[in-house]
Amino acid sequence: MIPRLERRVTGPILLGLALLLFVLLTGCEREPQSYRLEGPIFGTGFHITFYGDYDDEQLARIEQSVKDALHHVDHLMSTYKPDSELSRFNQSPVGKPFELSPQTAEVVREAIRVGDMSNGAFDVTVGAAVNLWGFGPDRHPDRVPADDDIAKALKEVDYKALELDGNRLTKTKPVYVDLSGIAKGYGVDAAARALDDLDVDRYLVEVGGEIRTRGDKPGNEKWRIAVEKPVSNERSVQRIIELDDSAVATSGDYRNYFESDGKRYSHTIDPRTGRPITHHLVSVTVITSDCMTADALATAIDVLGPDAGYALAERENLAVYLVVKTAEGFETRVSTAFQGYFKDSDKENQS
Repeated sequence: MIPRLERRVTGPILLGLALLLFVLLTGCEREPQSYRLEGPIFGTGFHITFYGDYDDEQLARIEQSVKDALHHVDHLMSTYKPDSELSRFNQSPVGKPFELSPQTAEVVREAIRVGDMSNGAFDVTVGAAVNLWGFGPDRHPDRVPADDDIAKALKEVDYKALELDGNRLTKTKPVYVDLSGIAKGYGVDAAARALDDLDVDRYLVEVGGEIRTRGDKPGNEKWRIAVEKPVSNERSVQRIIELDDSAVATSGDYRNYFESDGKRYSHTIDPRTGRPITHHLVSVTVITSDCMTADALATAIDVLGPDAGYALAERENLAVYLVVKTAEGFETRVSTAFQGYFKDSDKENQS
C-alpha cells in the first residue's frame, strides 16, 4: 500500500486510531487548508494531519521525507526484518562491540535510562520471554509456557548486560533486544523532525496510537486527544486532553491478550518475572516532550502497576493518567503534572 496525501479544506474531522487513543479534530472557517498523509508502518499504520498552504512540489517533498524517516527507523530497529540493524546485533557474538547507527544508539541509551528509572520494569531484553508467550515475531498458538521454559527465558532477560559506549553496543551475555516498547515512539519523533525540517509547524503525527503535536489548529485551538475507555468491546471516550507541542503514549492490555483454561494472559510481560502482568491497571497514558520517552514510560508504568506506577510518576514529576479496574468498574489516578492537560482546565481529583 502506498501512503496517500490528501488535500482538504478545514472542517470537522474524526481520526480513529489503533489501540488506545483517537484524535478529535475540529476546524474553523476561512483558515489554512488541512492535509492528511497515511500509510502502513511498523506492522500498524501512520496518520499525519497538518495545516498550511503548500503547492504540489512542497507536498511531494513532505510526503517523501516523512516516508523516508519512518522506513529508516523500521529498517534499523525492526525485529521482524532479519537484515535490520537490531536483528544483526541480536545475531552478533557476545562480548564483541557492535557499531550502531546514531539513531539506534539514541534509542538504546534512553531505554537503559528508563530501565534504571523504573528499577527494571522496562527492559528491552525481555524479548526472550515475550517470544516464549507468543507475543513477539515468533508467534505460536496461544499456550502457557512451562515453568522451566520461563526460568530459562529469564536467564536471557537483563538490560544491564548491555554496555553502550558512544555508538558501540556490547552484550556481556546472551540477550535478545526488542525495542518495540520504545521504537514506535521514536518513529513518531522521526516523522515530526522531518516535518520540522521542512518548516511544517502545525501538525499531529500518530503511529499506532502514539502521538506528537506541534503548534495549534486553526482558530488558535489546541489539539484535542481523547483517551479511550479501556473496554474491549467498544470504542468510547474516557477523558479528553489538550496538547500543543507535546507527545502522548498509551499502554494497556485490554485488547491484546489470550485466554487459556478460563484465565486471561496479558501481552505485557513483566521482565522481572517473565510472566504476564496480573494487577488491575488497565490503561496508562503518559505525556512528555518527545514520544520515544512517553512510549517507554507508558510500558514501564504498565508493568509497575497502579501503586508503584503512580509513585514513580510523582517522584519523577511525570504527567501520567492511570485507569484501574475495580469491582465497581473503573477508577482513575492522575499525577500532579497531568492535571493541566484536561480540556477546559477540567481538573480531576486524584484517587
